[in-house]
Amino acid sequence: MEDLTDNEREEQLRRWWSDNWAWIIGGVALGLAMLGGWQYWQRHQLQVAEQDEASYLAVVGALARNDRDAAVKQATDLHERRPGSPYADQSDLALARAAVERREFDEAARLLKGVAERSRDTELRLVARTRLARVLVEQGKHDEALALLDVSQAGAFAALVHEIRGDALAAKGDPAQARREYGAAIEASTPGSGVDSAYVELKRDALGPAEPAVEATPAVSSGVPATETPAQ
Repeated sequence: MEDLTDNEREEQLRRWWSDNWAWIIGGVALGLAMLGGWQYWQRHQLQVAEQDEASYLAVVGALARNDRDAAVKQATDLHERRPGSPYADQSDLALARAAVERREFDEAARLLKGVAERSRDTELRLVARTRLARVLVEQGKHDEALALLDVSQAGAFAALVHEIRGDALAAKGDPAQARREYGAAIEASTPGSGVDSAYVELKRDALGPAEPAVEATPAVSSGVPATETPAQ
């Protein structure tokens, strides 16, 4: 087959363009629209995150001023506007901390339970559970605190979970198990675990020495031969 002449190539290109120009222009327009939509979505998400953060900081600021009503209002507004936001969960954690400082343990437990059950953030759920367990220990609900803390699911919080379990068991009156939990907390602690191993050692030592294992004591002979009854 002979090569096409310049005129034939030009005519072929014109025909191709006539048949396909709409698809090409449409594809370019669609691509630009998608790019613009993506950029708009990114900007919108950034703006929403900044608004959520500003609301959370307003909660913290109000608590720092001891303006509890303002803090609760800011947190409530954030929950209504953005119920799934991690900043809404963090606002409840801040309110719970303030409630603990006021020794309003029922209110703190309510807030922490909400975060532990509904948060979409795994780490925030674990933080809420450990803090809730501490509150339950303060309330004397030791078994509830222990049931709340599953070491197998604690991940990086394992050392902290062991420590709180030790606190619950010590308060419950089970020093032997408490010592074991404190020992596990010390073994699992790392610089980033949030556990002061020296302080945990002090709590463990305050429980007294571990009880030695009790071994069965064999019967000891008196060494006095039995007296035989003389035959009659």
